[in-house]
Amino acid sequence: MNDFAGLLWLIVLLLGNAFFVAAEFAVMSARRSQIEPLADAGNKAAIRALKAMESVSIMLAVCQLGITVCSLLILNVAEPAIHHLFVVPLEFLGVSEVLAGSIAFILALLIVTFLHVTFGEMVPKNISVSMADKAVLLLAGPLLVLSVILHPIVVSLNWVANRFLHLLKVEPKDEVNSAFTAAEVQSIIASSARYGTLEAEDAVMLRKALEFSDLTAAGTMVTRDRMVTLRRGTTVQEFERTVGRTGFSRIIITDGGEFVGYWHMKDVMALPDSSYHHPVSNIELRPMGVVDKDAEIEDAMEQMRADGKHLARVVDEFGSTLGVLFLEDVLEQLVGEIDDQNQKRGIRRENRSAQ
Repeated sequence: MNDFAGLLWLIVLLLGNAFFVAAEFAVMSARRSQIEPLADAGNKAAIRALKAMESVSIMLAVCQLGITVCSLLILNVAEPAIHHLFVVPLEFLGVSEVLAGSIAFILALLIVTFLHVTFGEMVPKNISVSMADKAVLLLAGPLLVLSVILHPIVVSLNWVANRFLHLLKVEPKDEVNSAFTAAEVQSIIASSARYGTLEAEDAVMLRKALEFSDLTAAGTMVTRDRMVTLRRGTTVQEFERTVGRTGFSRIIITDGGEFVGYWHMKDVMALPDSSYHHPVSNIELRPMGVVDKDAEIEDAMEQMRADGKHLARVVDEFGSTLGVLFLEDVLEQLVGEIDDQNQKRGIRRENRSAQ
């Protein structure tokens, strides 16, 4: 093989090595959540990409086989050609044959190593990682074709590798793991906020949303001993004074110590002035919903939403009322403090902060 052919093979093998490196990192780094919508829409490249991501063990075996073969061929085909290009001029300059051969070998090895590591490994790897979703759409097709051609070899190598992993008590994976635990997602959110790719307000909202699922109705409710209540039969005057003193627009009404409903400020204020000193008797109590103390906060909120209730009694397994769950409190767990005078309820703000 002449020197020109050797250099040509060097370029071809570098491109081949770059392809396998890029394909390997693309299959490993691509986000399934970005590929699946395209596949569902009928994108053929995305369908092929998903197939490759679901057979990651085979795909990696193909890539590793390709990288190994290309690397060995570069050393055995391209290095001698570059070596010869240096030997001839060195000998022409009067350097001894042995010394010229040694110098040429070192220079050829340095050049081949530089080209292989830089353009055959690092460049394709960084490109593939930085645009993994696009890279996998482009490279998955050819990789699948090669996996079919090399199927007997790849399956054999993969079987041997899996048997060895079993000996080490490691479970082989055939698909890229694209799911994350809540702790991992929180770590991702923190990193994104730290590097400025996620606004601080959005990061807080996402963190609260993750913590939201750990709450229960009992952990979010306002307990009985901290409620501001009025007895059934209270007068309009007493109701107005309580609203003015607390700033709460909804007041829980009790009968015999039990919560029987609540009145909204607008219910009572609509009564004529003549009833100011008389017990409130001609308006109905607004009913409250009922949720179990162990109900997850999402389920409790969904139940309150379905019932159309802003307040719900939180009961234990015996049906006894432990406290009241306010829809505002549920929402504040998710979005933070809601500063709306008309949404304040039967408990002082300064006391609520101690919950």
